[in-house]
Amino acid sequence: MLPTGVLVQPLTPYIDARGSFLELFRKEWRLPIEPVQWNAVTSNAKVLRGVHVHIRHDDYLSVPLGRASVGLRDLRRGSPTEGLACVLELSGETPAAVAIPHGVAHGFFFHEFSLHIYAVSRYWDHADELACRWDDPALEIPWPTQTAQLSARDAAAQSLTELLAELSPSQPL
Repeated sequence: MLPTGVLVQPLTPYIDARGSFLELFRKEWRLPIEPVQWNAVTSNAKVLRGVHVHIRHDDYLSVPLGRASVGLRDLRRGSPTEGLACVLELSGETPAAVAIPHGVAHGFFFHEFSLHIYAVSRYWDHADELACRWDDPALEIPWPTQTAQLSARDAAAQSLTELLAELSPSQPL
């Protein structure tokens, strides 16, 4: 089960002797996001990015190279899946993309060197990039690891309790 509004879009690679071609986004798929910015990020093995949550923007992402465990936790007050935590696997071997609505906390653990490409529905804004500790037991995300390499910002992130207090004035999201 995924949080309400999280959508997984299967992707079809076209492979020949030269390599592959993969459509990541088509407007006709009618996904719950209208991208205004696309980003490409590489991560080394055992890197964890997050856990982050946005008040205003939605994400759409794929891992066309490598493998990632995407941890999700629905922080939207009143959502039918409020409090639901889960892990979704994305990899280049089984191409898919995931749309993550604002209010759903998310983090990415990369099992190997990986490339993830993501789009956002609003331009990047530091004020819309809230965070909490990825390993806070209250988060209840069943990560496939106990250790990870983090950015300095993510390593110093607040607890889930503190994040929920910070989100409270914006609820319901």
